[in-house]
Amino acid sequence: MKLLNRSALSVRPTQHFVDWINALEPTVGDDDLTLSDVDRESTIYLIPEMDTPEALEAYVRERYLEVLENELRAWEEDERQWPETLDWALFQRFLQVEHSYLAIDLDNEAALEVSEVDDELLADLDQD
Repeated sequence: MKLLNRSALSVRPTQHFVDWINALEPTVGDDDLTLSDVDRESTIYLIPEMDTPEALEAYVRERYLEVLENELRAWEEDERQWPETLDWALFQRFLQVEHSYLAIDLDNEAALEVSEVDDELLADLDQD
């Protein structure tokens, strides 16, 4: 095991986010996604180590737009389909955030790699 010098944010969609997803392509009845369908769609963001709740809140407020845009883009690349106003209130309505003080790598064999996030990388991950 390796202790990483990072904290982590787990970001999950809320029912409001699911309602937005379903509104993108309206379907009838059983074809709509439910919150339980997307609950496993959480994203983990590694962040600097945070030692106080105030530091964490300040950091999340500083970076919320990047996270929100990334989460919206995962479901819809066409930004014209996104909500009109991307603000702190929408972030709080669309996403549930949980903080972990420690990030531990349990993989003792593979070295950590750093890759820039881009649309191709996300598309490759979706196909796996």
